[in-house]
Amino acid sequence: MSIQLEQYYHQAVERAKQMIVDDIKHYLEQKETIPTYEQYVRERGSFIDQLWLNAWLNTAVQAPLSDKKAYLEERGFDVEGVAKKLLNKLFRTEIRDIEPFDFFSWLDDKYAKQQNEWNEAYQSARANYEARIKKQEEREKRRKFILKLNFYLNEILSENYEELYLRIRYLLGSHLSIEIDQKGMVLSSDDITFASYLYKETELAHNRYFYQENLIEQYEDLILHQLMDFGPNWLKSHLPEHLFEECEISYQEPLSDAFLQEVAYEYFLDVRDDLFEDILEEYVSDLVKLIDIPFDLDTHKEIFERNITERKERVEKEKEELRRQKEEEQRMIENIFGQAYHLSPGRNIRYVLHVGETNTGKTFQAIQRMKEANSGIYLAPLRLLALEVFEKLNNEGVPCNLKTGEEEKVVEGANHLSATVEMLREKDFYEIIVIDEAQMISDKDRGFSWYKAITNANAEEVHIICSFHAKWMILQLLGNSNVEVHEYHRDVPLEVEPQLFRLNQTTKGDALVCFSRRRVLETASELQRSGRRVSMIYGSMPPETRKKQIERFNNGETTVIVATDAIGMGLNLPIRRIVFLENDKFDGTRRRLLTSQEVKQIAGRAGRRGIYDIGKVAFTSDFKTMTRLLEQADEPLRGFAIAPTNAVLERFQKYSRKMRMFFYLWDQFKSPEGTKKATLYEERMLYELVEDTIIEAKLSLPDLYGFLHLPFSSNEPSLRAQWKKTLEAIVDGVPLPDPILKESGLEELELSYKAVGLHLLFLYKLGKQTEALYWERVREEISEKVHEHLKSGIQPTKRVCKRCGKNLPIGFSFAICNECYFERPRRRG
Repeated sequence: MSIQLEQYYHQAVERAKQMIVDDIKHYLEQKETIPTYEQYVRERGSFIDQLWLNAWLNTAVQAPLSDKKAYLEERGFDVEGVAKKLLNKLFRTEIRDIEPFDFFSWLDDKYAKQQNEWNEAYQSARANYEARIKKQEEREKRRKFILKLNFYLNEILSENYEELYLRIRYLLGSHLSIEIDQKGMVLSSDDITFASYLYKETELAHNRYFYQENLIEQYEDLILHQLMDFGPNWLKSHLPEHLFEECEISYQEPLSDAFLQEVAYEYFLDVRDDLFEDILEEYVSDLVKLIDIPFDLDTHKEIFERNITERKERVEKEKEELRRQKEEEQRMIENIFGQAYHLSPGRNIRYVLHVGETNTGKTFQAIQRMKEANSGIYLAPLRLLALEVFEKLNNEGVPCNLKTGEEEKVVEGANHLSATVEMLREKDFYEIIVIDEAQMISDKDRGFSWYKAITNANAEEVHIICSFHAKWMILQLLGNSNVEVHEYHRDVPLEVEPQLFRLNQTTKGDALVCFSRRRVLETASELQRSGRRVSMIYGSMPPETRKKQIERFNNGETTVIVATDAIGMGLNLPIRRIVFLENDKFDGTRRRLLTSQEVKQIAGRAGRRGIYDIGKVAFTSDFKTMTRLLEQADEPLRGFAIAPTNAVLERFQKYSRKMRMFFYLWDQFKSPEGTKKATLYEERMLYELVEDTIIEAKLSLPDLYGFLHLPFSSNEPSLRAQWKKTLEAIVDGVPLPDPILKESGLEELELSYKAVGLHLLFLYKLGKQTEALYWERVREEISEKVHEHLKSGIQPTKRVCKRCGKNLPIGFSFAICNECYFERPRRRG
């Protein structure tokens, strides 16, 4: 061996010896009875040879390149100009022939001739192994105990919240009474709530803002301190007996107050916030009286309920006064609207307002009246609903046409029309007009279509269907017109399930609601893997596919629906229970908690009359907040959307032909009181593609705005490109380019469907009905393929824990699993 490699040889020998000693330890710790040294050599001899080779190769390759070259040259190789990679490969091949160290003689000296050494090695390996296993078992016992304890703590605090609240109420009220007395404060009214006391009264009394902020923190700390003080004993009184025994087994000591304080601290922090928020609504005059009444649960519960009743009476009086004030305000709003957004005076129309909750039959009643008329039009918020009414009327012997932006169907002898709300032609007269989901008049982008339909309807009788929170605004909009109001309430009551829902509890008739296409597909896939038959509904799904998914559920082919909030509008399905898998949604700007109206709109789909006697609602988290949203009264809508009209655009043309100038003036325009301007965000985004081009030069301003206003998914880059190419073809006078169709997967099919839909928008706008018939058939074929994709089962991308690689549950919010979370090193502070 060359002198250059000798030091690496010695290092490799020492390295291999240590690896053999480690292998002996691992070998011995697995044996329940001591094996002989000779048995070890027989079983592991070939492995020891391999250990040496690995140790030698991995050590020798660390030698400098110059040493490697010198060794190879000694072996007769010409290495001049040889690439480094090839040289290293040649070196590794040659050093394999180095005479190995005699490890078996070394082992014989160490163990064959020293039986005591072998026995001691076995005893040490087994002792270390058993200690390690015991420690792992103890750690696992403690981990499972902590998980179980956390589960019970969460259950106890949820189920006994009222009892906890009454105790804190008593303690805080007593503290508040002493504080007010010591400071000599005189409150401005008996109707001061605790919130007003903190945010207003103390500021007035001390004229110091920072004092007010400090006081809020002091009361939050007081609640937490009280929870930490009596909380452990209170929790013990509610914990099951077996948990105390498991603590003794897991920790070899009783369940102590200090241990409970540490484990429950995060829970106490959370419940502290809920307690503080709830107690803010209490009247200070009610709280301070509690100091004179020793705490007894039943007594304080009776006092609390009496206080709630009195508080509700006060609130009702305040609401009545507020309602009176708002009615007066609504009458004033009519006098300050601009000319372009005023109801035309002197119209001899009878308005019928159908106001009610979801799933109460208000739309059915309006359509029944329309069927009896000689002519009528139904205006829907969604193409799917327009299609549903079109088919319903024709099936019932009432000839009806269909008109949406993307399709037209003409039935011979039809005097009735089912259409999307944007398709209303103000010059066409109908005996009856039905305007559905009129609360969407407040939608910032589409609301003006409802405004125009209501205020410019050309009919003898107009039926307007809306939710309760839109009633006063629509009445204000109609002003002194002849209005008849019908209110509808659910015959089938809603019941909120007290237990939080888990996915494995899904049963027949459930509709699981989430707020993204990805979550719908993930959840549906999970349910399909468990053997359930699932229908799906989400916003980007073709309406024809959505209809087939609904039909499968209605016909019993599927037993469960997984849907976005698209299920909340106009779809009457035999749903037994609505389950909210999520409590918040992305609204295009930020992720926010659902509004009360959104919760009610969706939850109202539960309990189909004639099928179920009761509709059930379940939540997966934040039960208290979601129940409150479902039960609370909605704030009335405060304004409707306005958008540019043809008359406005025509007047603008007298001054400029630049759409950029129009957008600028629109921004400067002060919206009349009680209205809100459409953002025109999508129109601006599209305009940037054609500004200062031949398209803008050749199109009139109303025509250009009409193309900017086409209802398609302009957030898709490929659709924006298609829109621009089609406009270029229009101004050049050449045939419209065909949409690009791709069918390699579900997403591409859905995008192709949208591309055909955009193409149809142009065709119908240009009056090319014959050509549109072909593309309608193409679109139907695409929707059928989407349906077959969904029907055959979904395989979404799986998410795994970043630490251990374990599959994460559907909708899991974190990057690591719970097991890795609880086993991570905990910081103490």
